[in-house]
Amino acid sequence: MAFEALGEKLAGVFKRLRGKGRLSESDVKAAMREVRLALLESDVSFKVVKDFVAKTTERCIGADVMETLNPAQMVIKIVNEELTSLMGGQAEKLQFSSKPPTVIMLAGLQGAGKTTTAAKLAGMLKSQSKRPLLVACDVYRPAAIEQLKVVGSQRGVPVFEQGQGDPVKIARSALEHAKAHGNDVVLLDTAGRLHIDEELMDELRRLKAAAEPKEILLVVDAMTGQDAVSAASSFHESLGLTGVIMTKLDGDARGGAALSVRAVTGCPIKFCGVGEKLDNLEVFHPDRMASRILGMGDVLSLIEKAEKNLDAKKAQEMEQRLRAGRFTLTDYLDQMAQVKGMGSVSDLAGMIPGVDKRALQNAKFDEKAIARSEALILSMTPRERDFPEILNSSRKRRVAAGSGMRVEDLNRMLKQYDMMKQLAKQMASGRMPKGFRGMGL
Repeated sequence: MAFEALGEKLAGVFKRLRGKGRLSESDVKAAMREVRLALLESDVSFKVVKDFVAKTTERCIGADVMETLNPAQMVIKIVNEELTSLMGGQAEKLQFSSKPPTVIMLAGLQGAGKTTTAAKLAGMLKSQSKRPLLVACDVYRPAAIEQLKVVGSQRGVPVFEQGQGDPVKIARSALEHAKAHGNDVVLLDTAGRLHIDEELMDELRRLKAAAEPKEILLVVDAMTGQDAVSAASSFHESLGLTGVIMTKLDGDARGGAALSVRAVTGCPIKFCGVGEKLDNLEVFHPDRMASRILGMGDVLSLIEKAEKNLDAKKAQEMEQRLRAGRFTLTDYLDQMAQVKGMGSVSDLAGMIPGVDKRALQNAKFDEKAIARSEALILSMTPRERDFPEILNSSRKRRVAAGSGMRVEDLNRMLKQYDMMKQLAKQMASGRMPKGFRGMGL
């Protein structure tokens, strides 16, 4: 995940500060020098780092910090607030036209993930009861139109295309089509280049004049670091961007682009891509991202993931079954399937406040364990799932063989199931297990 290295370095700085009873001005300045180095190593723009450190240092050596009983915590609070401000302060929403259709134009360099992002955004809008239309205006890249049709189909969003014609004429025809068919949002997937040139910008300016987009969103690859910021500056000067979509923010990027782009261009990051799946697009929340960088977790995003992926009706049924003392392997399978839809275990753990990211690195999360458990449970008969205690040696051998695994794997899964069953039973009765006491749960 982006910002991991930055988060670790900042955690080290704050740990040393917490070891001091009171802070002197030299303590703060020494800590800010380390913060400065950490930001530069994360590929944050030099000017942005200079301004950030100057402003943060000024606040940290003020009376509010020096006179508090826990000055280290106050420094962390100030750094958190300044990081949040640096990335825009608050989440920025899409603007919609009072008279539909709303036109959203997606621009960017070739390879940034523009076409896939267009489908992701269309799918998100569809889930919000909009009726989006994807428009293939990239008529130069081989197979670009076909790619848009494939990802559009996967998200259940119609695609308008007229082959390799004039992009401006295609956009105009798409608008007429949208009005005739009740599409209230039109997303233009425009052409990209390997580099910025006048021919590309001229075409985008003509598209802007013809379609009059309410939003012009630049899709940039977080992995390209400061090149992404430079691209954003150039596009903004030519087109007047309304926002940025940062892709591959789940990768090993150092994250400097996300911290720099708002300060350099004035354009907010509106969305971020956090995976390859077509539903892996999230609203960018500066405050939540700052909290995650500083190891404070991101409980709100965790809750939103849960609300999106966990079936409320199934949860209610599960509660009733737990209160009745029933928790079968079928229930266990349902719970695993819903948790799997929320993302990787390590990413979810990183959203929980107080979880040490460095400790997470050493923990070996076996993301394939859920798939193996599913295979074992699905190899059982319905009766065996409801009453696993009837699984004798011969039944276990049959289940293991049917799932392509060993009896030892089955026994391990059954042991985990028993632990979950006991935990569920205790929580249903209102008794908190020992391991959860003292955690504020």
